Amino acid sequence: MHKLFNMRKKENIKKQISNKDNTKKQISNETDRRTWYRLDLSAIVYPTLQRKDFSSLYRLSALMKEPVDPQLLQQALDMILPRFPTYKAAIRKGLFWRYLEPNNRPGPFVMPDIKNPCMPIPFKSNNRYLIRVYYHGNRIALEAHHSLGDGTGGMCVLQTLLAQYLRLQGHSIGTGGFVLDINEKPDPEELEDAYMRYSNAMTRPPRMAEKAYRVRGTKEPFYTLNIIDGIMSVSRVMKVAKEKYHVTITEYLNSVLLYALLQKQAADRHSKLRPVKIAMPINLRRFFPSKTLRNFITMIYPSIDPRLGDYTFEEITKHVHNYMQFYINEKYLRGDITTNAATQRNPFIRVVPLFIKDLVVRTFYTKVQDKNSSAGLTNMGALQVPDDMKPYLERFDIYMGQPFSNRTNCAIISFEDILTINFASSIKEADVEQYFFCKLIQDGIPVKIESNRS
Repeated sequence: MHKLFNMRKKENIKKQISNKDNTKKQISNETDRRTWYRLDLSAIVYPTLQRKDFSSLYRLSALMKEPVDPQLLQQALDMILPRFPTYKAAIRKGLFWRYLEPNNRPGPFVMPDIKNPCMPIPFKSNNRYLIRVYYHGNRIALEAHHSLGDGTGGMCVLQTLLAQYLRLQGHSIGTGGFVLDINEKPDPEELEDAYMRYSNAMTRPPRMAEKAYRVRGTKEPFYTLNIIDGIMSVSRVMKVAKEKYHVTITEYLNSVLLYALLQKQAADRHSKLRPVKIAMPINLRRFFPSKTLRNFITMIYPSIDPRLGDYTFEEITKHVHNYMQFYINEKYLRGDITTNAATQRNPFIRVVPLFIKDLVVRTFYTKVQDKNSSAGLTNMGALQVPDDMKPYLERFDIYMGQPFSNRTNCAIISFEDILTINFASSIKEADVEQYFFCKLIQDGIPVKIESNRS
């Protein structure tokens, strides 16, 4: 009897432990379901513009010095992704707002690369993941939906992935910069909507929205993205920018793109000239301390108005330099953030149903915002990586993805002495790109051209 009593007692204890474990799992699952993130101020717009033939995607890639092992890459991806909860997420639709929730489905799975990158990513495909990881030869590429974060957040994911991949190969790789420690819990600041913290200016600058010159071209078939890469020396570009034109690399390359757009408009022989404008994102982390891995950018619009007369290239560089000095500073940018945040803080707008918000935002973007620029240009600047990673890396590339309308987008990134300028467009003609690279060559900058065009 005594033995039977002890056996039953042990069984009851086991059942209690098992029930506690099940309760803990249930609480954990419920907690995961309750952990959600409202889309940040910029991210609100991107799902609204989603179409069957368009997604707000960008691509970051690294060219390694050795061929990629897909099995190790998948293992590294599985290990690092939990460190980035706003990337290991699915987008959901509520009554008033969209939000991100944890995604514990299998995946994402690494895939062989494709000819036309940044294909649209339906929200319910890919097990609801909004990122893709590709490999080809020596290249590892990350594509991410802008609802998750901007290029800075994406670069943290990519470089942390590269570091873990190299560790699995047996290399000793440290952390720092864009490489995060996957054994650490995410800093709460990495998950914040930093716009709302810094949108506290006393005034809101007005917005000027005159229509800009639009590049005309033959639209490519669905899913076709034309890529043209220009690879050159950072030191050579810096020498030309500083010694010949007395501007920064960013100001110089902005000027070259404006110059190319002016030439294109003149060649088109339009009966009515319009200003040429560049939509250029500014990384606000440079001016407002934040560790956020979500979106934290704002747009400026360097422009030249040919209706005022013909501009020499030297005049363009001076104009761009003065524009950058005026607009790229903490005070103006804080005011710009405050202007953007005003609508989200409006108590009336907060309770407007989501389908009405979508209609208004989509109409405004299509009729006004998209017509406010002739091209897009982003410069991620000089990338820093841990010293023990450098021997295994050749270069980085960045693509702004498929344009919303018929035009070209330009993205710039540099690593060590290699500067890469990546154009992406959905039209057959490459006149703007040709004018752009011809100007660089005229200024004595050798350029190596690569493309996915036949």
